[in-house]
Amino acid sequence: MSGEAQKLFIGGAWVEPGRGHYEVVNPATEEVVGLAPEASVAQAYAAAEAAAEAFDAWSRTPPERRSAILGKAADLLFAGGDLPALAAAESGATPRTAMMMHVGTAYSRFKRYAKGALEPTEFPVSPQVTPATPLSRPGVFSALEVRQPVGVVACITSYNNPLANTAGKVAPALAMGNTCVVKPAPQDPLAVYRMAAALEEAGLPPGVLNVVTGSSSDVGEAVVDARQVDMISFTGSTAVGRRIAEAAGRAMKRQLMELGGKGACVVFDDADIPAAVAGIATVWTFYAGQICTAPTRVIVQRGVYRELVEGLEQYAKTLTVGDPAHDGVDVGPVISAVQRGRVEDLVATGRAEGARLVVGGERPDTGKGFFVAPTLFADAANDMAIAREEFFGPVVTVIPFDDDEQGVALANASDYGLNSYVFTGDAERAFRVARRIRSGGVAVNTVGRNMEAPFGGFRKSGVGRDCGSYALHAYSEVQALVWQS
Repeated sequence: MSGEAQKLFIGGAWVEPGRGHYEVVNPATEEVVGLAPEASVAQAYAAAEAAAEAFDAWSRTPPERRSAILGKAADLLFAGGDLPALAAAESGATPRTAMMMHVGTAYSRFKRYAKGALEPTEFPVSPQVTPATPLSRPGVFSALEVRQPVGVVACITSYNNPLANTAGKVAPALAMGNTCVVKPAPQDPLAVYRMAAALEEAGLPPGVLNVVTGSSSDVGEAVVDARQVDMISFTGSTAVGRRIAEAAGRAMKRQLMELGGKGACVVFDDADIPAAVAGIATVWTFYAGQICTAPTRVIVQRGVYRELVEGLEQYAKTLTVGDPAHDGVDVGPVISAVQRGRVEDLVATGRAEGARLVVGGERPDTGKGFFVAPTLFADAANDMAIAREEFFGPVVTVIPFDDDEQGVALANASDYGLNSYVFTGDAERAFRVARRIRSGGVAVNTVGRNMEAPFGGFRKSGVGRDCGSYALHAYSEVQALVWQS
């Protein structure tokens, strides 16, 4: 790692920021990791202009060439020396999470879309026999569906997995022939600049990818507003997503929104309880619950309610909170003092609303760092704030239910619908219930994912789908070519 001041990446050049730099802080130690560039509003607009100027040539670049660049960038990224350490330090991830889920996932996504660049983009449409009309003579009309790049894509990413999240937008967008302006979250953007450097070294032409950062909202607002931007791909909170959607809607810009979640985890009385406990406990152990797909709202049938709550309580008591760089640490920090305050305020609300605090709820005595103890609420009602609002922290809320109908009703009584979960030993019940849950994804007896499956949300959890070939579709427009024969 290096403490040197980072430059912006605009138009293929490393550019001094117009407003200096700001400190990026390790959330576990509160030490400065590095200095991120503070772009001016004018530089944000310049990044969009550079992307627009590069679009025509890049969109006509042969898919084989685009594929080769993405594949080489993946190799360079994976061999990036201290990149895992940098990703861990600026985000508060454990070294294992930084290696596997930050760097490793970014590598996998670039490799996946190196192949994706070679997927077909032209598909025949069934011919249509048409009689004479005022517009044409009679005949057979043939057609071809062609997937075309959208244009300039603004990729605005979240802090909870900056490398993987950015790769999940940039790689399919570039594979389809789009150009990009990336605006990472201000808390941990430094590793994203390493991604830009890898793409540059791999041969990406100037202007195809641009990266701008800033600690204030005006840089992101300028990227969204830039007239050259054709599409906005955003991952973050529903509140910010709504503001972006309003601005994008005025200009009729294409949108892909992956927003908040309050994942329902429905546990039936025939479930494998130890497996359910282990899956739910990832709320505490995986990035301190700062994951939009986390199973934070646990809806448990009364026959196993006590067993599950006790299992979660015992599991939480075994966990060690501390600096994730140290061996034996299970739960790291949340990203900032501000985020810690939000989680603590919501925990206090849960207590005031009458939910039973089983374990946690206090601030760990770690000296430095933005830590929240693994927290478990039980005997909650679904209309409580702790069951409705996204914590984005290591907090689990447990709600009892009686029968299948009530379980489904509780699962669906939410403003969100990103990822939900069903644990049961009855396969027929599992898939019957899963189909009734209003979520973009429902996992059965697991909290894992298939990365080729479509990913996105219902309701206030977002608009559109990505992952696998669905991401290539998301970053493309459909054009019809019609001719008469």
